[in-house]
Amino acid sequence: MTHLHEFDPRLLSEVAALPALPGVYRYFDEQGGVLYVGKARNLKKRVTSYFQKNHGGTRIGHMITKIVRMETTVVRSEAEALLLENNLIKALNPKFNILFRDDKSYPYLKLTGGQAPVEGAPPLANAYPRIAYYRGSVEKKHRYFGPYPSAWAVKDTILLLQKVFRLRTCEDTVFNNRTRPCLLYQIKRCSAPCVGQVSPEQYALDTANAERFLQGQTQEILGELERKMLLHADRLEFEQAAELRNQMSALSKILHQQSMEIGGDKDVDILAVKVQGGKACVNLAMVRGGRHLGDRPYFPTHVEHATDVAALDAEPDASVEPAKEKSIEALVLEAFIAQHYIDVPVPPTLVVSEAVDKDLMAALAEQTGSRVAAVHQPREQRRVWLEMAQKNAGLQLARLLAEQGSQQARTRALAEALELPMDNLEALRIECFDISHTAGESTQASCVVFKEHKMQNSEYRRYNIEGITPGDDYAAMRQVLTRRYTKLAEAARNGEATLPDLVLVDGGKGQVSMAREVFVELGLDLGLIAGVEKGEGRKVGLEELVFADGREKVYLGHDSAALMLIAQIRDEAHRFAITGMRARRAKVRVGGSRLEDIAGIGPKRRASLLQRFGGVRGIASASIEDIAMVDGISTELAEEIYRALH
Repeated sequence: MTHLHEFDPRLLSEVAALPALPGVYRYFDEQGGVLYVGKARNLKKRVTSYFQKNHGGTRIGHMITKIVRMETTVVRSEAEALLLENNLIKALNPKFNILFRDDKSYPYLKLTGGQAPVEGAPPLANAYPRIAYYRGSVEKKHRYFGPYPSAWAVKDTILLLQKVFRLRTCEDTVFNNRTRPCLLYQIKRCSAPCVGQVSPEQYALDTANAERFLQGQTQEILGELERKMLLHADRLEFEQAAELRNQMSALSKILHQQSMEIGGDKDVDILAVKVQGGKACVNLAMVRGGRHLGDRPYFPTHVEHATDVAALDAEPDASVEPAKEKSIEALVLEAFIAQHYIDVPVPPTLVVSEAVDKDLMAALAEQTGSRVAAVHQPREQRRVWLEMAQKNAGLQLARLLAEQGSQQARTRALAEALELPMDNLEALRIECFDISHTAGESTQASCVVFKEHKMQNSEYRRYNIEGITPGDDYAAMRQVLTRRYTKLAEAARNGEATLPDLVLVDGGKGQVSMAREVFVELGLDLGLIAGVEKGEGRKVGLEELVFADGREKVYLGHDSAALMLIAQIRDEAHRFAITGMRARRAKVRVGGSRLEDIAGIGPKRRASLLQRFGGVRGIASASIEDIAMVDGISTELAEEIYRALH
C-alpha cells in the first residue's frame, strides 16, 4: 500500500501547495531521469490523487515509489497544457509516457512561382512554374501542396500531373540551356516550354488546372475542358479539340484508377490503431484533394509501461461519476493525435478507429484556430477508408513482431528511415558504390547489390576506371555512375528494366554532388542518392547520410538497425573493391614487366604506349595498326608487341 507519509516531506508540501489551475507536471527519479509528464485542468486535484490513492503493485504504484522530485508549470488553458505536455514528452522522453518519436518532416509537392514572360525574349525558367518534390521550410513565393505520407506519394502525384497537364520537372539551369526538347516531350510528359513548344498562356492555364486538380476540383476541370473542346470543334479546329479530348481522357482514367471522390471529402486523415504483444501501431492514411495518397505506420515506445499511468491521467477531474476506463487502443490513439498534430497541419476531419476524448479535440481546435471533427464509426466511403487503414495497421504490426531482430527488421528500419517503398520489402533493391586504388594506381570501382534481405553476389560488378587523374575519386565516381546508369535509365524509361530504390555512395557531400550531376544529366530521380559520410573522428556508428535532393543530413544512431544494414552494405562494397583492385594491380605489374621484356621497348616507348592506351589492358585490346600509330613504334615492333600480349 502506498501512503502519504512514505514520501519526502518537502515533496508532499509541494503537492499540498499546488494551485487549482490548469497546468503540466513532471515527475523525476533520484537519478534525475524523467518518469512521467502529465497535464491537468486542476493541478492540485490531479497530482494529489497519485499520492493519496492505493495503487497496489500496479505499474502506477511502481512509478510512484520512484518519485523524488516534481516540477509543475501553470498555463492559461487546456489547449496550452496539451501543447506544452506533448512538447515536453518529445523533448524529455519520459519512461512512463506513450511516446511517438519525432518523425522527419513530411514531404510536399512544390509548384514554383511564375513571373510574366518577356515578349520577344527566349523562354526563361522563372516564367514557367515547375513541379518538384520538396521537404523543408516553405517560402511564400512558391505554392505547396500536401503534406504527403511519403516521398513516393509525392512522386506518384508528379507523374500524374506530367501525364495530364505536362508541367515541367527540370531544374532551371537545365531549362535555360535547352536547344531542343528532351525525352519527356517525346513521350508526352512535358509540353517543352524550354524551346517554345507551348505558349505562355496555355502553360499558365495548364498550371492553374493542375492546382485545381490538387485541390480536388476535378469535376470543374473536366467541365471546362469539355466546353473548350466543343468550342474548338465548332470552329473546325480539330487538332486543338483532339488535344483537349486526350487530356480529358487521361484525367478521367486517373480519376477511375485513384477512386477519387468527386464532391465528397477533400482533406481527411484516417487513423487506425492496433495493439498486440506489448507493441502498438497507429496507421495514418491521408486523403488530400479527394485523392487517397497512401498511409504511414507509426510505432510508439513505452506502450506496456505507460497504459496504466495514462489511464489514471485520463480520468476526469470531477469525482461525481466514476471514470470510464479507456482501452489501450484509445490511449495510444489519443497520445498520437496529441503529439503528431503539434507540428503538422490538421485537416478538418479525422476518421478514427476508437472514440476520442472531446476535450482533446476541443484543445486541438483551439490550438490550430480551426474546427476539427473526429468521426468514430463512419459510413460509406469513410468506412471503406477506415477498414483499409485498420487492415494495414494489423499487417504492419504483425510484420514488426515477426521481423524483430532479423535481417528483415533491418530492411524495414532502413525503408522507414529513408521513406523507401514499404509495400514489398522483398523487392527493395539497394546498390552501393565504392572506389579503391593504391596511390592512384589500378583504380577500380565496385557495385554491390542488396535485395530480398541479403547481398546478391551474382549481381556484383567491377569497373576499371581509366582516363582520369590518378587519385581523383570524384572523377572515378562520375565515370562508374555514368557507365552503370546510362543504359539502365533508357531501359527503365521503356519499361524494360527497373532502377534501384536507393543508390549509396561511400563518401560525403563531394561524392553526392558528383552523383547528383550524373543523375541530372541522365534525368534520374535525385531522391535515390544517399552518401555515407564518416562521423566525428571517423568512428564507426557515427556515420551520417547525405542526400542529393536537398534533404537535411540524417544521423540514424549507433544502435540503429537501419545503420547496421547500411554499414553491412558499405563494408561489402569496400571489400569487393579492395579485392578487385589488388588483383588488378598484380596483373598490371606483371603485364608491365612483360611489356618491358619485349625487345625494343624501353622506358620511353613503354610510357608512350601506356599514355596512349591508358594501361596494359588498353594496349592488349588494341590492333596492330593502332599500336603502330604511336610515335617510335614501327609496324614490325607493333606486331611483336601484339604477339607478346596475346
